[in-house]
Amino acid sequence: MSERIVDYLKENEEEKIINLSLRPKRLSEFIGQEKVISALEIAIKAAKKRNEPLEHALLSGPPGLGKTSLAYCIAKEMGTKLTATSGPAIERAGDLVGILTNLEKGDILFIDEIHRLSKVVEEFLYPAIENFQIDFIIDKGPYAKSVKFNLKPFTLIGATTRKGLLSAPLRGRFGLFFDFDFYDEKDLEKIIERSAKLLDIQIDKESSIEIARRSRGSPRLSNRLLKRVRDYAQVLGNGKIDLEITNKALNEIQIDKEGLDELDRRYLRTIIELYKGGPAGIEAIAASLGEDKGTLEDVVEPYLLVKGFIVRSPRGRVVSQKAYFHLNFK
Repeated sequence: MSERIVDYLKENEEEKIINLSLRPKRLSEFIGQEKVISALEIAIKAAKKRNEPLEHALLSGPPGLGKTSLAYCIAKEMGTKLTATSGPAIERAGDLVGILTNLEKGDILFIDEIHRLSKVVEEFLYPAIENFQIDFIIDKGPYAKSVKFNLKPFTLIGATTRKGLLSAPLRGRFGLFFDFDFYDEKDLEKIIERSAKLLDIQIDKESSIEIARRSRGSPRLSNRLLKRVRDYAQVLGNGKIDLEITNKALNEIQIDKEGLDELDRRYLRTIIELYKGGPAGIEAIAASLGEDKGTLEDVVEPYLLVKGFIVRSPRGRVVSQKAYFHLNFK
């Protein structure tokens, strides 16, 4: 698959460094997701009053909406240390032993893409979450023996883009559940203005609104588009971002007024032209596009569903009338 600017899953090293500087430090600085923040503030205040670690929390929603940023904000509010890892990075149960035994009371273990933990690692994690103990087997055969480690009470924060893939036993061990929604344009506009200020970028109101409109409801993408438009402003203009430069930059990188890129439009055109508007199965669409089924489900479809361009039916995906109008199909 060719690189897409709207791909929330991919961050290069430069982006990671810049995004760290743009990340909110406290809950009061976190823009959007009001319901999540409100519920979280109460949970944090209650935990601090009881002088206990925060309950284990599961953050779910599409990529690029601030789940990792919120985990760091929680650690800051609780006054504790955060240790971050990801599901694919933990290959064996032994990889977790060092991490868990080094956690102090109240520390936070953040596992991104927690739905991708292997079954063995997941089952190893259960007693750690429930009883703050782990059983580790050393040696093999007749010399094998189980060693019990007592852990200090900690908080597990899991982030997932596919909550449905979490096993019921793992999901049941979380006490707090927070679902992230796509951001509205007003919140994205505030995020763009905040990022522009931190990056010392001059941008007018109309340009902030236009970038927000094309950002697919994602702060990560809005920051990415802001930096791309800044490049055009510095090369083709006087360094200040205005509406003319913004439209030129976003049109050249093929992000249309609805935030769709070429893969999104190919996806919709494929269903319209090859499958007469649907219903069409995801495997058939992926084969026709030559793309990975998981990529379509994780990156392409969530935004198209929210914007009403497609509908999921029991028989497959169906393109809506709105998509026909947007692509100028009769």
